[in-house]
Amino acid sequence: MQTTSAGRVAGRLAFLAACAATVLAPIHALARFATVEGARDLDSPLVRWWAEPAARGLRPMLDWSGPYTVYVAYGRIWFSILIAATVAAFVVRRARTPVGLELWGWRIALTGYVLATLSVVGDYWTPWLDESFMFLGIPGMFIGLIGSSVLGIAWLRRALRPAATGWLLATWPVTLFCLAAVVALGAGLLPMVWAWGLVGRRLEHTAESAGADALSAAH
Repeated sequence: MQTTSAGRVAGRLAFLAACAATVLAPIHALARFATVEGARDLDSPLVRWWAEPAARGLRPMLDWSGPYTVYVAYGRIWFSILIAATVAAFVVRRARTPVGLELWGWRIALTGYVLATLSVVGDYWTPWLDESFMFLGIPGMFIGLIGSSVLGIAWLRRALRPAATGWLLATWPVTLFCLAAVVALGAGLLPMVWAWGLVGRRLEHTAESAGADALSAAH
């Protein structure tokens, strides 16, 4: 794979963002469970099974302020994470000349990623959380899921590297549902974030200029 120095920086940030998201997802979920609205999620025995002992063990990270303040503070971190993943995706898109299924996958997925990122701003920096989630978050997630699945299938068909990115994108609807059921909806972003984090790792370790076929496997 070939890329520019700017691409390597974007790749490094995407990989670090994926690592940070893995830590953030359960902590943010625990912060949500401590709020009035989020407490209902503990009605699920599966959620309660891991959340209650985790909340006791991570208490210093959850009770440094009021429940809602803690929840919002951790929620704002998702903005940097989604920005990093989205930028990495745009860097990869710019290096390619996609056609057919891949082209449509890129168009739909990137639109969803941008909407989801904007939703985080509305959710955690404005008083219109419900409106932002309804008009940006839900559409962004839905569009991103469809586009990522299409792109993941095209990625695998074209044998693009890393192959794990194709699998993570193609199976994201399933993994999002599972993670949302066990942890929280925010945790459902992890497969997408890691898909671009792994590409970012590859970008980071590439030393030469970008090219349209840079991600292609050797035939």
